[in-house]
Amino acid sequence: MQLPSIYVDTKKIQKNAELVVNICKKSGIEVMGITKGICAFIPAVKAMLDGGVPKLGDSRMINIISMRDAGIDVPIYLIRIPMMAEIENVIKFTYGSLNSELTVIKALSEKAVILNKVHKVILMVDVGDLREGVLPENVLDIVEKILELPNIELEGLGANVGCYGGVLPSYENTKTLVDLAIKIESKYKIQLKTLSGGSTVNLDLLDNGEMALGINQLRIGEAILLGTDIKTLKSIPGAEVNTIVLKTQVIELKVKPSRPIGEIGRDAFGKIVDFQDRGNRKRAIVALGKQDCGLDGISPMDSSIKILGASSDHMILDVTDCELEIQVGSIIEFNMDYGGMLDLTTSKYVEKN
Repeated sequence: MQLPSIYVDTKKIQKNAELVVNICKKSGIEVMGITKGICAFIPAVKAMLDGGVPKLGDSRMINIISMRDAGIDVPIYLIRIPMMAEIENVIKFTYGSLNSELTVIKALSEKAVILNKVHKVILMVDVGDLREGVLPENVLDIVEKILELPNIELEGLGANVGCYGGVLPSYENTKTLVDLAIKIESKYKIQLKTLSGGSTVNLDLLDNGEMALGINQLRIGEAILLGTDIKTLKSIPGAEVNTIVLKTQVIELKVKPSRPIGEIGRDAFGKIVDFQDRGNRKRAIVALGKQDCGLDGISPMDSSIKILGASSDHMILDVTDCELEIQVGSIIEFNMDYGGMLDLTTSKYVEKN
């Protein structure tokens, strides 16, 4: 057994995909399954597809190419605005991409002409979160220019909230897309196929019946992969959780003081830590550190075990109150949130099973 490792329960992920697809289908909404959270780990991707997800999205071309190499031939979109340096690969390996810069869309058009392909574009609109997107008042002008470009199909409009500014989805910000689509279709005599209203956090809005009528796509990753919504700190009703479990091994077990001995300065990451003196405590060191994962992204499955801190490759746990017998060589299991999943699946030092 190679440790540390994460263990991905593909059956649970498939069930979550089925749940989310069915929830959205009742409201006429298509699901784009987002694979970036697990670095497009192929067994997890296949579980999403087996659960009925019809198309995929990822923010990294290396992940998209790995999915193509694995024989996955469903429509895949690049969901981060393409870099000019990756335009050729975007045209070669993706079905479409999310965009907000006319310069980039022009470059996509030029390469699509050369490669004799038609590339679909979802134009992102900034509805308040202040990450990517064209401001609403500028959308019609950029649409006019996009429609003039050869080998580019304006598939629709998209929006994102919650990821940068923490803005929650609302009837108002989803209605912004719908209103813009009506104006575009009226002015340019076209039909937009897709209004991509947001991500996992929008499921709560959908459940409350507050999604603007006309939104017909959501880009869902976390709800499928983890069964949770970190932005609202909720589990998705009916979803499977603990879908991905981290396992690592105890490499030292000793009773030590709870406060370091000597003058305290900055740690290896430049921070000064205030240690509470709780007397002598049983402390386990496990083979995992900040180079693998942020401490706030994981939590021990056994709630009696507490994370005290970590250096780059050692994590210190307080196991004094743990009822299980822990010794050197014991396996400690952790749950994770979306950030923890990102860290652990990205780390080359963590095996994926």
